[in-house]
Amino acid sequence: MDIAKIRNDFPILKRKVNGNNFIYLDNAATSQKPNLVIDSISDYYKNYNSNIHRGVHTVSQEATDAYENARIKIQKHFNVKNSYEVILTSGTTHSINLVANGFLEILNENDEIIISGLEHHSNIVPWQMMAEKNGAKIKIIPINENGELDMKVYDSILSNKTKLVFVNHVSNALGTVNPIKKIIDKAHKLGAAVLVDGAQASAHFKTDLQKLNVDFYTTSAHKLCGPTGIGMLFGKEKWLKKMPPYQGGGEMISDVTFEKTTYADLPHKFEAGTPNVCGAIAFGVALDYLNDIGFEVIENYENSLLKYATEKLKSISKLKIYGESKDKTSVISFNVKGIHAYDIGTLLDKFGIAVRTGQHCAQPVMDHFGISGTVRVSFSFYNTKEEIDKLYDSLNRVLSMLG
Repeated sequence: MDIAKIRNDFPILKRKVNGNNFIYLDNAATSQKPNLVIDSISDYYKNYNSNIHRGVHTVSQEATDAYENARIKIQKHFNVKNSYEVILTSGTTHSINLVANGFLEILNENDEIIISGLEHHSNIVPWQMMAEKNGAKIKIIPINENGELDMKVYDSILSNKTKLVFVNHVSNALGTVNPIKKIIDKAHKLGAAVLVDGAQASAHFKTDLQKLNVDFYTTSAHKLCGPTGIGMLFGKEKWLKKMPPYQGGGEMISDVTFEKTTYADLPHKFEAGTPNVCGAIAFGVALDYLNDIGFEVIENYENSLLKYATEKLKSISKLKIYGESKDKTSVISFNVKGIHAYDIGTLLDKFGIAVRTGQHCAQPVMDHFGISGTVRVSFSFYNTKEEIDKLYDSLNRVLSMLG
C-alpha cells in the first residue's frame, strides 16, 4: 500500500490546525473523503442534476441510471442476493428506525427482543420507543471487563419468545468485533430475526451478507469515505414485504386515490420522496475507491496501526485502556487517572490532533465501567505510525501540563 499516494487523495490531510499538521484520529465518528468522492458530487450537480425515476428527459434518465447503478455497487459489495433488498436511507439511524417502525406492528406484549450491552444510543432508543407502544420486552446481553459480550447470558435469555436480536458488528466505543455469525445462527434456530448494525465494521473489513445469512444489515456511507446523509439497509425480501412503509409520499406508491393507496414494490416502498441522489452516487464511488485499495490490505494495515498504538499508549503511566477484546478494530478508548478526558482532547487539539472524548453515544458502556467517558482514538488506512508517534509525544506533553 502506497501510503503517500493514498494520503495525497485526501485534501483535508494537507491542512494545518493551530499551526500544526492536521492529524485526524476520529475516524470512528466519520471518515475523511478522497478527491474521487468529492469530485463525483460536484460532477452530479454540474452535469446531470435531476430528479430520478419520474422524468422522461435525458438528464433525468442519466441521474436515474447513476443512482440505480450505485445500488448495484452496494449489492455486489455486500453480496446481497437481490438489488431490491437494498434500501437507500439517510444512514444507519434512519435504517434502524425504519425496522423498528416495521416491528411495531409485528410484535406484541408477549414477544421479546434482545439487544447487546455494546450498543450505540441509536440502537437502543428506537427499540425502547417501539416497546412503549406495543409492550414487547427488551432483554440485554451484558459485557465483561474486556468489553466482550457474555455469550452464556445470551444463550440463557434467548427463547421461543425472542422475535428479534439486535447487535452491532463492531462497537463504536471500544472497537470490539462481536461474534455475529454465532449470534445469528443461534437466533435462527429459535425462529428469531437478526438485525446487525454494520456502521463501524464496514470501513475495516468486507462483509458477505449471504454467508452471514443475516435478516437485516445496515451501514452509513460517511464511515466508508463517502458523504454524510446516505446509507443502506439490507433486508431479506420476506421481512421487507411483511413490514409497512416507514414514510408516505411520492415514489413509494403504486396507485393513489382518496379512498385507498397501494404501495410500490421493493425497494421503492421504503424510499419515499426525493432521495439523496448525489449521495448515493458518491457512496458507490467510495466503495469503488476502497475496493481498488483492497479490504484485506486495509484490514492488515489498520491492525498494524492498532498494535503499534496500543503498545505506545500502554507505556504511559496511569493510562488505562477500556475494551481489550482479542478481536477488535483500530479503536482505542482510554483514560488517564486523575485527568478528565475532555481536558486531554482539548489540549491535543492545540497540537493539531483530532480525537473524540465523552460517552460516544454509548452511555450504558460507560456506566458498565463506572466512568463518565473516555478519550477515543480511531485509525483509518490513511493514518501513519508517524502520526501515532506525534500523538504519543503530544499526549505526554499534555499530561505534564495537566498533572
